[in-house]
Amino acid sequence: MHYLIVCVQNSSNINGRRQVGRQLSFALYSASNRVIRLHRPLLEPLGLTYPQFLVMLALYESKPRTVGELGLELGMDTGTLTPLLKRLQSAGLVTRTRDEKDERRVLIDLTQAGEALRETAVAIPEKIETACCLTDEDLVELRNTLNGLGIPRQATE
Repeated sequence: MHYLIVCVQNSSNINGRRQVGRQLSFALYSASNRVIRLHRPLLEPLGLTYPQFLVMLALYESKPRTVGELGLELGMDTGTLTPLLKRLQSAGLVTRTRDEKDERRVLIDLTQAGEALRETAVAIPEKIETACCLTDEDLVELRNTLNGLGIPRQATE
């Protein structure tokens, strides 16, 4: 009889873990949505979406960059990145030019208008971190944990 009680308890624990609010994927989804929503009022005056903002931050770190380099750093494929870059070009924030040394490569660089957004754009991450109300240590730990989930690890022998 005692064995049945243990089984029922284990079954209850399993069912509890299946509830939406207890799912890791739901917690990540909710947190991601909240953080992106926190960005929206800061990005709207700049005329940027969140993915465009990420491209601009990457370009502020180093420019010019190839489409491939940006895609690798941001985890975006060229099918996602190319239309996004075309919109940034249409907005006058970046240039897209063929690499003279290798015609297959497209170089992305900032325009003066894109450069003019730098000071405001690079201040946004600190504002988001403040809005999250986490300590510096908690932010580092959370970022490391999420990077561990987002970046596939190599199998070790």
